[in-house]
Amino acid sequence: MASSPYIDVLPPDLLACCLLHLESLKDLASASQVCRKWKEGVQHALKFRIKLSFSGLRVDDDCVAGLVEGAYSLRELDISTSRWGCHITDAGLKRISLAMCCPNLTSISLWGVTAITDAGVVDLVSKATSLQHLNIGGTFITDISIIAISKCCQRLKILNLWGCRHVTGNGLLALTNGCPNLLSINVWGLRIPLDSYSCLLSINPRLHLKIGSVQLGPHWQAVH
Repeated sequence: MASSPYIDVLPPDLLACCLLHLESLKDLASASQVCRKWKEGVQHALKFRIKLSFSGLRVDDDCVAGLVEGAYSLRELDISTSRWGCHITDAGLKRISLAMCCPNLTSISLWGVTAITDAGVVDLVSKATSLQHLNIGGTFITDISIIAISKCCQRLKILNLWGCRHVTGNGLLALTNGCPNLLSINVWGLRIPLDSYSCLLSINPRLHLKIGSVQLGPHWQAVH
């Protein structure tokens, strides 16, 4: 009788440890289809994943939320849209907000996910209170989301608002006052007078505002 491959006789915990080294979600999905034991190994490995990136993948609410719900140790989540299309909605963000890992997330990217609204972002940031990096550039969020961030994410350091043209100076003012650890905001494409930026920098001298290739720092002043 032929002997079984060594990997087939590995204990479940050790198999999960091996599968944990698969960085690609496509590879994990393929591994989960090998057999029942491997599927259970993938599920166990997900519990220890620190990062999950869906960038470049065609995913929907059930796919993303289902994996996030099983990733108990998750700290960094990337759901950036891509040329393949990302079908994430407020319903998906709501499920992510209820996941066990959500309060411990330190980085979230929702770059270009245009199907989400303020409702979904508010649900998410109200639970993701450990956030330090947040990318919601290329979306249609408004001051409603920004004010929620200012109230719930006091540890926030870096925020990308690229092209969020519905965000106003009032929202940025609330954000700067509510998030004392902010170091950088990408404000390219916002319809806000330069005077408003001067006010933000006076509130937080460590803050840098990025407008394309231009970076406004503490010594910058608007020219009248």
